Amino acid sequence: MEAVLSFAPGLPVAPQSAWSLLDDPVEWPAFGRPLGEGDAARWESQVVVEGMHCAACAFTVEAALTQVPGVVSAEVNAASRRARVVWSSAAVKPSRWFEASEAAGYRLVPAGDMLASARRKRESRLALWRWLVAGFCMMQVMMYAYPAYIAQPGDMTPDAAQLLRWASWVLTLPVMLFSCGPFFRSAWRDLRQRRIGMDLPVALGMAITFVVSSAATFDPEGPLGHELYFDSLTMFVFFLLTGRWLEARLRDRTAGALDALMNRLPDSVLRQNAGGSFERVAVRRLAVGDLIRVLPGEAFPADGTVAAGDTSADEALITGESRPVPRPCGARVLAGSHNVGAVVEVRVEALGPDTRFAQIVALMESASLQKPRLAQLADRAARPFLLAVLAAAAAAAAYWWPLDSGKALMVAVAVLIVTCPCALSLATPAAMLASAGTLARGGVLVRNLQALEALAAIDTVVFDKTGTLTRDTPRLDRVYSRQGVRPGDAVELAAALAAQSLHPASRALVNAWRDQHRVAPDWRVSSLAERAGQGLEGRVGRGAGAPERVLRLGSAAFCGVEPLPVEAAQVHLSDDQGWVASFVLAEDLREDAAAAVSALGAQGVAVWLLSGDSAGAAREVAARAGIAMALGDCTPEDKLRRLKDLQAQGQAVAMVGDGLNDGPVLACAQASFAFGRAVPLAQAQADFVVLGDALRVVPRAIAQARRTLRVVRQNLWWAAGYNAVCVPLAVAGWLPPWLAGLGMAASSLAVVLNAARLARQPLLAEAA
Repeated sequence: MEAVLSFAPGLPVAPQSAWSLLDDPVEWPAFGRPLGEGDAARWESQVVVEGMHCAACAFTVEAALTQVPGVVSAEVNAASRRARVVWSSAAVKPSRWFEASEAAGYRLVPAGDMLASARRKRESRLALWRWLVAGFCMMQVMMYAYPAYIAQPGDMTPDAAQLLRWASWVLTLPVMLFSCGPFFRSAWRDLRQRRIGMDLPVALGMAITFVVSSAATFDPEGPLGHELYFDSLTMFVFFLLTGRWLEARLRDRTAGALDALMNRLPDSVLRQNAGGSFERVAVRRLAVGDLIRVLPGEAFPADGTVAAGDTSADEALITGESRPVPRPCGARVLAGSHNVGAVVEVRVEALGPDTRFAQIVALMESASLQKPRLAQLADRAARPFLLAVLAAAAAAAAYWWPLDSGKALMVAVAVLIVTCPCALSLATPAAMLASAGTLARGGVLVRNLQALEALAAIDTVVFDKTGTLTRDTPRLDRVYSRQGVRPGDAVELAAALAAQSLHPASRALVNAWRDQHRVAPDWRVSSLAERAGQGLEGRVGRGAGAPERVLRLGSAAFCGVEPLPVEAAQVHLSDDQGWVASFVLAEDLREDAAAAVSALGAQGVAVWLLSGDSAGAAREVAARAGIAMALGDCTPEDKLRRLKDLQAQGQAVAMVGDGLNDGPVLACAQASFAFGRAVPLAQAQADFVVLGDALRVVPRAIAQARRTLRVVRQNLWWAAGYNAVCVPLAVAGWLPPWLAGLGMAASSLAVVLNAARLARQPLLAEAA
């Protein structure tokens, strides 16, 4: 991979030998994941697009990629400059679609490339140099133009005036040949591809202004001899580059959070070899079962168990825990977290896409590539708008030509420059990405950017109970068993069944058994079936050939027994003879549950509790949390029915659940949060995945979504209002080219700066 990524960014086309290295299947997992099995497997790859800065660029890259046979789909986000490509390994190799994008003028870089940051810095330095050259030349040209503005007739000889013109022309050449390079290259690329991009009007305006001014310099007595605009040209180039450079810096700061997360994994690690010593190897050469040594300050490259040593780990971006957590010998460590204590040896248990880190990255990548509804509308309007810009410029020039040919050309230039729709295209995605980055830093991953718009309109929140309002795992409080069955034997039977489930009540029974005996229950379970929201059923026997009996573990209705007359969560065990035992579980309310419910009420949001546990247990937990409306004994179907009833009444509902039994409800709600660390993130149905245990992120996420929508509306109104005001001024000839360039740069910069406010507002601040 290193050879692939080491070519100079300035080359027009990457060497074929470099791209061909990407065709090695060993390299594919570094920037993608398989979606199928066998030779015809589909792959989903994540790449960074270089040289892209607007919606029209995104359209071009998508078109170039989807035209390659074997590429199933391509999604490109102009704000994050990232692309998601789905392709068939049986029909095409990565080098083919990498070359297709290169031919269209946009270089692709595998996501997670460690050299991407260095290339981004090089591009930033080059942009800074272009800006400095334009600024220096602008000041000099304005100095030479100043005498012409203040001189009275007879103050300057014709030779002196012509000398100043030639000096301005010479100083404008570096601006045109170096500083304006990106605009002309982009416009020429668009013309070769027979398309209209956002840089085409700008490049036309620059070229027309330079040609007209050059004609005035070379032929002072000609028809254009009095049309000299070198000062305006250098000024609006400087303004455009100022806006674009600042805009790029701001976007890199907000959208660069994903790159920072992906690059948390180290390139290499110390692995124990056959001789017992440790040698440094590439991380992608690791295998499950390897013993690795992780030094202080290094990131863990894989999920595993500490085999030797005691340390602490910084898991802030993985679990949402802001403080280092102790990881003694025998504890589990996660890929992407940092070793902040001592040297430890770790036994590798999961690598690559099987790690929690990879699942989090996949969620963030997916979110960064989505286009919210408002952004899609703006993108669809961008191309027709560009055609309208060219038509308006031509019409303005035709109108003014009979009156003043020089002014006609400058009016056309002003129209071409002032009406670039970059601000309109950036209005929504810039705000959404900035907000998603803020939420991620606060421990909430956004799986669906569109959900931010839906979350802003939420007026009702529905909570699940176990694992959501209460802690992930309850504890066994009391055991009631039938005559002849010892409570300990009942717990062993229940734990044997429960060991096959991830439900919090099942984990409570397993933990209760293991806390006492430290070994697994001595029962063999077969024909196990789990019914969502009801319980487990299976055949249990002591060993091969031993008689088996059918047991049920779950709700009272599922087990066919009467619930205990207690206001607490209960799990029941039954067999062919009827009731065997009942287990009373104590559930600890999350520390911030009451505060979260209170904050939601202050936001004008109604709160419900829907639980599969008994009505008494649901009411008891709801009372402690301050929730007035609670329903118990709800099956998943009951929860879904109740949620649809609320929606039918006109309420916008957000569902907060643990993701275990709440998949249909999470998918049906307008917005949804998945809690619980045991839930596989890749299978979550929720729009937002909460990494930690804090319920307070729910009202704060709602507040952040409302702020985001306000910023999006402000951006859209600004972009539309700017064009509504400036276009008539330009057509009327009241807007000179330099001021048009300033307006264009300021419009895009204002949108990005306004969106950047969302990134500066910490999620941990109290929700308004």
